[in-house]
Amino acid sequence: MSENRFKDYTLSNEIIMALDSLEYTQPTEVQSKVIPLALAKTDLVVKSQTGSGKTASYAIPICEAVDWLENKPQALVLTPTRELAVQVKEDFTNIGRLKRIKATAVYGKQPIAFQKTELKQKTHVVVGTPGRMMDHIERGTLVLDKVRYLVIDEADEMLNMGFIEQVEAIIKQVPQNRVTMLFSATLPEKVKDLALKYMKTPTDVEIQATGLTTDKIDHSLYVVEENQKLSVLRNVTIVENPDSCIIFCRTKDRVDTLCEQLTNFGYSCDKIHGGMIQDARLEVMNDFKRGDFRYLIATDVAARGIDIDNITHVINYDLPLEKVSYVHRTGRTGRAGLQGKAITLVTPFENRFLSEIEEYIGFKIPNKVAPTEEEASKKKAAFEAKMTIEPTLKKAKSEKLNKQIMKLYFNGGKKKKLRAIDFVGTIAKIDGVTVEDIGIITITDTFTYVEILNNKGPIVLKNMKNTTIKGKLLKVYEANK
Repeated sequence: MSENRFKDYTLSNEIIMALDSLEYTQPTEVQSKVIPLALAKTDLVVKSQTGSGKTASYAIPICEAVDWLENKPQALVLTPTRELAVQVKEDFTNIGRLKRIKATAVYGKQPIAFQKTELKQKTHVVVGTPGRMMDHIERGTLVLDKVRYLVIDEADEMLNMGFIEQVEAIIKQVPQNRVTMLFSATLPEKVKDLALKYMKTPTDVEIQATGLTTDKIDHSLYVVEENQKLSVLRNVTIVENPDSCIIFCRTKDRVDTLCEQLTNFGYSCDKIHGGMIQDARLEVMNDFKRGDFRYLIATDVAARGIDIDNITHVINYDLPLEKVSYVHRTGRTGRAGLQGKAITLVTPFENRFLSEIEEYIGFKIPNKVAPTEEEASKKKAAFEAKMTIEPTLKKAKSEKLNKQIMKLYFNGGKKKKLRAIDFVGTIAKIDGVTVEDIGIITITDTFTYVEILNNKGPIVLKNMKNTTIKGKLLKVYEANK
């Protein structure tokens, strides 16, 4: 951990206050190295493991540098998965909340018309997957002439998923007078080539770790016949009795089957895989983050970059065929300084894949004897008791920040010739309210959302029921969050 504090950097009060509300107390190592360089507008190639706090390391300086008055996007962030795009967008919104930073996420499997409407608003930061980002650029719905920051996040995963060509196509469209930051857990040759080709003498930042996995994770494996996997998994989970666990499978069919089997055995569980519609995937992930259920059955779609601090166990029900996937799966536990366990079930015919993984991570995974039925039966009562207890719901990082915010709905927008400045000018004249109390404003053709900060929402709501905006008396009420 760094000795620095966020107050030691040249950050505005709005950013410092937001970080304080989000309980970002002390910069992580990657944050302490990246933030000063990014504030100095330096191109960066950052090698840092998952769970190191790298999203905030680029989101904080970008939020600081954004010009609120500029309506066009000033920063692009490329991510390999939709889940990561949504999460990064939320991080930007939370960190930049008091500066009224508007971030938009664009990704596949979501109606493009909805995203086009979002991009027509004042948008400071656009986060998205390469395919959908390129689609918007080609349609002219994503304007790039004001972009000053480009972030390529999880660059090695972009390479693994075959996105490098699309990433290059996007880079070529972004203005050359920009700051480029590339983040990656590993740095294969193609990723290094990308940096050399498109970046201006980038500074290398490497966050040292013990091998490719953190020493906060206790690794173990059980050799098991394929037809014994389910019974071994049950014994392992009963004996370990985790509070929060991800079980990884190789295919979506396997996830569906295992989730159904565990549900029938009374497990508090749900599933996520690429065959599900995007809204369902996001809903499951949000429920898991909150602690609505204890076991998430997943394909590798959930393994990359999802920020959940207190997952106690990761179980590889199927050994990953890609050695890098082992690092990303097991990296879901042992985060934020907490201890975690990574348990892998290996069949006798998977030695070659296991050897590749062990060579890659730099150590032999300890081979342990699986818990017996007798050991499991002794622990079964405690396991079943935990399944009947409602999990303690985890508070979102943004909860403290959001408590002070009320989102108001007004039934007028662009068709009534209303602009953000009209709302700001009117609301700031209310006694006890200033411009600093007005947050993100979203104007559509027919309605407008205005976030009121600092617990001033009730005052504004009461006053605006009888106050005109540009000569028009609009209906106003508290919006659903």
